[in-house]
Amino acid sequence: MNIRRHIPNAITCLSLVCGCIATVMALEGRLLEAAVCIMAASVFDFLDGLCARLLHAYSAIGKELDSLADIISFGLAPGMIVFRLLREASPALPLGSLNVYIPLLAFVIPVFSGLRLAKFNTDERQTTSFLGLPVPAHALFWSSLGYALQPLAAVRGLLFTCLLIPSLLFTSCLLVSEIPMFSLKTRSLGWKGNEIRYLLLVSSLLFILFFGFPGIAAAILLYVLLSVVTLKKVNNHV
Repeated sequence: MNIRRHIPNAITCLSLVCGCIATVMALEGRLLEAAVCIMAASVFDFLDGLCARLLHAYSAIGKELDSLADIISFGLAPGMIVFRLLREASPALPLGSLNVYIPLLAFVIPVFSGLRLAKFNTDERQTTSFLGLPVPAHALFWSSLGYALQPLAAVRGLLFTCLLIPSLLFTSCLLVSEIPMFSLKTRSLGWKGNEIRYLLLVSSLLFILFFGFPGIAAAILLYVLLSVVTLKKVNNHV
């Protein structure tokens, strides 16, 4: 029995477990714990692909398992974080009995995440880069931002909801957009060819140092900006 070929799938399962725990934490209103679990899931999501490349342990099952884990960890879990935020804010809305339905808009995240994953699996153009915002980046954005905004949900319910819902719809549309995004996965750790990745890494660390946990959301916004600037330049010279 070749144990080596099962290592990437085992790591993917760890990502799935983190996503399940994050979903439970979000439903209980423990958004910091939920966000930490989503971060852990993103680390495992990075490592499973890295291990598969280093160990030459690719498999069709691994590809399908990775997508199934992603829809939980980076679709359902962040969706539950936003659901919790909207549920805390909804009593302040002037919609009467319809208030209870507003939090259901959060399920736009898992729906568009599923569409994004299906598109990625069937789109042969996305080999060395992405089209649209990857689901792990989207999940990290909402997990860190959700934790930062939770204190405002109940006290500024109406304004909070009016700002949150358009933002939710906008970032969900980014998932299935045609905007080019560079991949964070790499075949080597050398500087050459990874300059933009290291720039993002250093900037992200500085954001977290100065802004704390919400700095992750700022890092994701920087990722989108860098992707648009760098990959559109490349495309214009092709």
